[in-house]
Amino acid sequence: MAERIRIGGRDLRPHKATVNPRLGSRTVLSNSHWEYVALWLRREHKSDALLYWQQAQTFSAAAVGMPIASAPLLFYYSFMNATKALLSAKGVTFHEHHGIRAHNMRGPSSKIALSNEGVALLQRGVAPALSQYLNETETQTRHSLEALFFNTPCIHRTFCLTYRNQQDLFIPLTDTELLFDSATNSAYFAAKLSQDFVGAKFINRLPTSLIADPAAQDQRSIRSIASVPLGTSRPRSAADFATLAMFLRSLRPDIHYLAGSQTLWYAKAVVPGPTRLRRSPLTCTLLAMHRLSELCRYKPIELSSFLGGQKNWLLNEFVRMSPPQFLDEIAAELTGQQFMIPNVRPAN
Repeated sequence: MAERIRIGGRDLRPHKATVNPRLGSRTVLSNSHWEYVALWLRREHKSDALLYWQQAQTFSAAAVGMPIASAPLLFYYSFMNATKALLSAKGVTFHEHHGIRAHNMRGPSSKIALSNEGVALLQRGVAPALSQYLNETETQTRHSLEALFFNTPCIHRTFCLTYRNQQDLFIPLTDTELLFDSATNSAYFAAKLSQDFVGAKFINRLPTSLIADPAAQDQRSIRSIASVPLGTSRPRSAADFATLAMFLRSLRPDIHYLAGSQTLWYAKAVVPGPTRLRRSPLTCTLLAMHRLSELCRYKPIELSSFLGGQKNWLLNEFVRMSPPQFLDEIAAELTGQQFMIPNVRPAN
């Protein structure tokens, strides 16, 4: 029978930090990621990273209240400087330029559409350094805004309401946890599909890393195909922590989260539609906001056309929803800790 894995008296669940999660550490309860991370960087003597982080906060504060046609410019520079803070704090060498440029996907057509508004990820710069740090395996370096929005969990419901025939790429999960199989001395990931996403059609859309749990008696339980050796359900050694952290990292291309009063996890399905990218939401968000910032600067009439068109709600939601999500994700990567809003207790 499977047991829950516990570290420091707490059940082990997926962690917001992809690269170096501090497993077993208590959640940070704070109304300000900015202040906590600044204090953390100061305590860790990361002076260059602290400067980048403070610049990111300044740009973010300046963007608040700006009209939708102008805010992307400031939010992009906030995202870029926060990314520089991460790379600097982790000792990653990077070239100071953006590492992103516009990519013309229109060909002979002059139609203005999210599906042919493209960006290209270059070989050097801030964005490719972030991609490499997160160990992304995506081979394509040119993406449309439509594909980047499609692969961004925080606006996915809006995407599917905008493109009404689009199936859900992100399937909501509950009861996410890591379990220990005493018969095989191994650990694996387990979860349940949300009650509104039950049935064979959703099981068949799961990414290749996840399957229906063959030991379960219901149609909601899923688990990872892979498992890792573990001697006990109460790991204590640094080697065990490293094994579990690497295992969680291997799952992150296929499971993502939304920040809020509760952390909501999703499986990234395989569905028809725009390209399913093997990229972190951090990278997708940075690339998309860069392109919107360029439209602000160089093609305001084109941006106005987007904002006046049928996809205007999607663009508005991206500019509104992506900054707090990006901040939560980058803060988790920087510190290895998880952040939550204080004085909010999840319902049982």
